[in-house]
Amino acid sequence: MRTATGLAGDIVGGAAKALATPTGALGAAVEAAWVTTHLALYPWGLIGRHGRDSQLGFRVEHLPPIQRGLVISDVEAAGTPILLVHGMVDNRSIFTLLRLGLRRRGFGRVTSMNYSPFTADVRVAAAQLAEEVEALVAETGYERIHVVGHSMGGLIARYYVTRLGGDERVHTLVTLGTPHQGTYTAYGWHNQLTRQLRPGSGLMRELDQPVPECRTRFVVYWSDLDQMVFPQRNAALTHPDLQVRNIDLHGVGHMSLPIIGSVVHGISSTLAHLDSEGHTLTPGVTELRRRTP
Repeated sequence: MRTATGLAGDIVGGAAKALATPTGALGAAVEAAWVTTHLALYPWGLIGRHGRDSQLGFRVEHLPPIQRGLVISDVEAAGTPILLVHGMVDNRSIFTLLRLGLRRRGFGRVTSMNYSPFTADVRVAAAQLAEEVEALVAETGYERIHVVGHSMGGLIARYYVTRLGGDERVHTLVTLGTPHQGTYTAYGWHNQLTRQLRPGSGLMRELDQPVPECRTRFVVYWSDLDQMVFPQRNAALTHPDLQVRNIDLHGVGHMSLPIIGSVVHGISSTLAHLDSEGHTLTPGVTELRRRTP
């Protein structure tokens, strides 16, 4: 087994190699700036469990062309709810810019979930996510939704989809810097949750079990500059039963993944196109205009 000193040396060495390139240096600067901004936003993200848009219906006459184009070309895609799930000891404020980017691109229903920073079990958080999804389905009338998970949030969502039957509700799951194969940085803490995040843990073995006929499509972003997932490639997802598209990024830090323009654009492009059997709407419930009292 690798020693703690050896692991630390590998992590530092890998980070130094990534930072030695111009792209890596720029990515580190962006990461530092966003972490500073995020710390300022963090207290606001603690207010309430949800980050809901006040308007679930939407009009098209005042939208700029990019938004109007999505709504008019595919009402179902534009209206399909998108649920954002944050990572460990974080909150919905991590998605401030991603949420704004999705709204600007015409997605009318973007919401976020706050789970407790004291969460000690991915499985428990996944059960809470299941309740959140069912509430969103009941509220909007959409039978299936999209989920975007950052860091451990992606692991929570994956557990829900593959172990709790969530593929019936989740059309697309996008993960950002999620330790799908575990991370050796989890050895730096000794509690129930971080033990689950280690390579080869009971949770990781459970997630590796067969998932026959899983309906959810996976889009997975990982970066060579991710300082929280080591080795960085462990944020890629390989599973014979899952429909996965892995996208590797260069010079993007762990916390910056939800704010990078190419990532926001990529997520928007993916969610704007439903696959051939991926209808998300319960017939007869779409509202193009918000009802007046």
